[in-house]
Amino acid sequence: MRVLVTGAAGFIGSHLTDHLLHRGHAVVGLDDLSAGSLDNLALARASRAFSFIEGDVRNRIAVDDAMRGCDAVVHLAARIGLRMIVESPLRTLEVNAHGTETVLQAAARDNTPTIVASTSEVYGHSLRFPSHEDDPISIGSPTIGRWSYACAKIYDEFYALALHRERELPVVISRLFNTVGTRQTGRYGMVIPRLIRQALAREPLTVYGDGTQTRCFCAIEDVVHALLVQLERFGSVAGEIFNIGNPIETPIIDLAKRIIQRTGSTSTIELVPFSDVYPAGFEEIMRRVPDISKAERLLQFQPHVTLDATIDAVSASLKEGRVLV
Repeated sequence: MRVLVTGAAGFIGSHLTDHLLHRGHAVVGLDDLSAGSLDNLALARASRAFSFIEGDVRNRIAVDDAMRGCDAVVHLAARIGLRMIVESPLRTLEVNAHGTETVLQAAARDNTPTIVASTSEVYGHSLRFPSHEDDPISIGSPTIGRWSYACAKIYDEFYALALHRERELPVVISRLFNTVGTRQTGRYGMVIPRLIRQALAREPLTVYGDGTQTRCFCAIEDVVHALLVQLERFGSVAGEIFNIGNPIETPIIDLAKRIIQRTGSTSTIELVPFSDVYPAGFEEIMRRVPDISKAERLLQFQPHVTLDATIDAVSASLKEGRVLV
């Protein structure tokens, strides 16, 4: 296939691009480089089967050029990272909603199968654990900036599925739960690279709040595998939503202790109030847990890479200077 990957220079996009090329596919990468880096595409750019377009997903001309001749699209381009979202909810809405609209409209013109990356944030204030794809959604107040991300992604899902139902566009929604691994940057609040960088520098590991909030971390290798399976099975999974994540919960305070132990660091742990990090009115979500039974059944998805293996890989990358932090 010839596959368009939006956000190709980012963390997930670059890994997916490498795997697609390794499997013999051609890849067109589209990225405005606002958060991604061409360094992430060093392997891809050495391949004749890869071409790169620097452009914004909100730009219809750039998207049309990138999609020309493609057999499928994986739409990953988005404003991500809690710090970036809280600081700029307007741009979050513009990129994540209008950008996805632009990509889906271009895909609909030629009926190009499209995977849309969504997020566990759409579950908002859900009290059902683990969260299932059919659960109702209840996000927070529009006065709280963090919810702009969830709002845009919910809109993306509705828009994609409306195109599927009314215009028969083959789409799949992938709700990603805390994907982690090498090439992920800590610049925008991503917790694992941020804490590992602090541990390697022998600085205090700053844990926000009391650290009892839990997250479910899924290795990039497992996430990429799930996306590849979706591409291969479009005929049977079009119109579906899938939770893609690892259901093992880890309290953030335990994550910090684990990182200190895995890196052999002498760092201490410092608890920092959310009010010292984020603007007034910030809301933290205490749990995020995916129900992956649907992905297990239809995609044979099962996470295999351990959190310890990911911590070790990210640590090695940071030591070698291969991750932007």
